[in-house]
Amino acid sequence: MVDLPFTLFLTSLLGAILAGYACSMVGTFVVRLNLASIGFGMAHAAFAGAAFAIWMDIDPMVGAVLFSITMAMLLGPISEKAKLKTEVVTGVAFSLSIALAFIFLNLTPGNAASGTALRILWGSIFSVDWYDVIYLGMLAACITVFVAAFYKEIVALMFNRKLAEAVGIHTRYFYYAILILTGLSVSLSLKLVGGLLVYALIINPTSSAYQFFYDFKKIVIFAPVFGIASCLAGFYFSLVMDFPIGSSIVIICAIMFAVSVAFSPKRRRG
Repeated sequence: MVDLPFTLFLTSLLGAILAGYACSMVGTFVVRLNLASIGFGMAHAAFAGAAFAIWMDIDPMVGAVLFSITMAMLLGPISEKAKLKTEVVTGVAFSLSIALAFIFLNLTPGNAASGTALRILWGSIFSVDWYDVIYLGMLAACITVFVAAFYKEIVALMFNRKLAEAVGIHTRYFYYAILILTGLSVSLSLKLVGGLLVYALIINPTSSAYQFFYDFKKIVIFAPVFGIASCLAGFYFSLVMDFPIGSSIVIICAIMFAVSVAFSPKRRRG
């Protein structure tokens, strides 16, 4: 078992809890609005942004945030105005992001195979510091306030966007807010979970909650419970087995989803 200094243990633990909460909360919107492919694209855009930041010798989080937010603000309008399926636009963006990421890493031969570059691929306990915890805490608070303040509008948007617009709700603002929050959740969780795996933390816990509940309010409550539980179990699994924490969290998420499907009341009812 890996023996961590108390400060590093505490920052990593808090980071895992906050990342699990933030990612699974935005996951409730991503899954319900069928934005899975957009979230997937943003995850890899954050990876490319972190690689760009390494090349420019700046904080990888800065590049991850910039690239993921840019991707969030481009994918939605492009798919709407170009009248293309979101999956098509995201597929192009995904391949472009991965290509750029490896080009940026290749341009920094001194760091391309270093711990910094590898950590953005699959995450690391040793990457998380108090600044990351503070940023994740602020993001978690913003997501909570957003859901609490605009719960009715969000539910209307997810139920039927055209109907929500017909009753006077400016759905585009809420839609873009969801995309931005998703991009921030992806980029701020990058150090812990890794660019190639962070997307699973958005989809899997929420998908597990959807196996048990129909009421969206219950899903909003229990999706973060699944997300935090996955991160805590993955954190412990990582320490015991000396595995990358991102891989450990995703393995636990996948197991939790499989168990949820196996014991889902919806499945038995069907």
